[in-house]
Amino acid sequence: MMKLDRYPKDTEGRISSLCTAIMHEAVELQRTTNWKWWKSPVEFNQTEAREELIDIWHFVVQASLELNLTPDDILDEYKKKNEINRKRQRNGY
Repeated sequence: MMKLDRYPKDTEGRISSLCTAIMHEAVELQRTTNWKWWKSPVEFNQTEAREELIDIWHFVVQASLELNLTPDDILDEYKKKNEINRKRQRNGY
């Protein structure tokens, strides 16, 4: 259960909070990997990694709802940004 009295009331505050949550969940996902080259590697726990990834998806979906993005909007925005990225790559960005 979320304590809604602690959840920001304005859209910008909610987006900021969701960004913070996404970043922290991404760090938790990274911690499931053997990124520390100075430590002895351990077996990768795919189940744990999937849980962390789903946490990220939860906050991304919530941010999408906060910004009133429909699935079609998301696809359109993805296509627009993908074209920008392709142009950058072609032009030596």
